[in-house]
Amino acid sequence: MPREWKIRDAAGWTMAVFGAMALLLGALGILFPHLVLRSLNFEIVPRAARASHDYTLTFLLASSMASFNMGVYYLLAVFSDWKAFYGWTVPFRMLTFVVFTTAVLLGYAPGGFLGVGLWELAGAVATGIALRRERTAQVD
Repeated sequence: MPREWKIRDAAGWTMAVFGAMALLLGALGILFPHLVLRSLNFEIVPRAARASHDYTLTFLLASSMASFNMGVYYLLAVFSDWKAFYGWTVPFRMLTFVVFTTAVLLGYAPGGFLGVGLWELAGAVATGIALRRERTAQVD
């Protein structure tokens, strides 16, 4: 466990904000899936009207649990000041932006899903800039 539960720098703040939001949105999806569906501009279909082979809620539960866990991982990385982890997230969050944006452009997901991709891109850019500034400051 980390000895000090504090955020040490700008890169840590970018990771902490993303981690906290991932954890909270994951919990929201687990507890109130209809709110997440509505926020993504997905059509809300009552459970009784869903076909037996409609696994939308099952998939939402699984992805919400993954989001919750990812939030915990990000926060533990922040409080451990694990800079290598910060750096690894940048290209993968950019890839997430590409995949989610492509899904919207190809009609696989509604336009509300674009917000998820843009959030990932913004976080990746913010973390990347913060890490670069820290490296530059260390060299000077």
